[in-house]
Amino acid sequence: MNDHTKNNKKSMNENADNMAQSEDLDEALSNVLNSDDSGGVGAALSEGNDEEIEKLETAVQEQKDKYLRLMAEFDNYKRRNAKEKEELRLTGGKDIVSSLLVVLDDMDRASKQLETTTDINVVKEGISLIFNKLRTIMQQKGLKAMDAVNEEFNPDLHEAITEIPAPNEAMVGKVIDMVEPGYYLNDKLIRHAKVVVGK
Repeated sequence: MNDHTKNNKKSMNENADNMAQSEDLDEALSNVLNSDDSGGVGAALSEGNDEEIEKLETAVQEQKDKYLRLMAEFDNYKRRNAKEKEELRLTGGKDIVSSLLVVLDDMDRASKQLETTTDINVVKEGISLIFNKLRTIMQQKGLKAMDAVNEEFNPDLHEAITEIPAPNEAMVGKVIDMVEPGYYLNDKLIRHAKVVVGK
């Protein structure tokens, strides 16, 4: 018998021995696990499982508590946000209205003066001062009037009321007159200008 055959036979015998030992161990372990002995390996494994279960239950409870706290915080945030929105809706114009109260006071004073004065020039001067104060306040709040006359008609900025024959060729398609001015608030268009366009 050559060496190669001997080695193969030896290897096969070792494998058979290993398999037999493995089967014996499996049988012994099965007997121990199935035994009712509370001090055996089965009890130790069971205790290990109980500890794992306790750890998992603790972890689940912690996650549940975190979730409940998070939901409570989110509900509080939603309530707070809704309250702030409602307050903003009710008092959003407070700043501009407060600024315009001085103009309203001037108008009340002018109205009383109109009842007693006979000098039309004084009346005109008073009304002019009130208008200028109003314009100044509105400009301070970011309001800016649009320059539309002689500009190219732009439907994004202008609303054409009517078309009339242009006085010259250069004014065709341009704004000839402005019936109602357009306005920007902090560079955002808030009203289109109503215009007359040349054709």
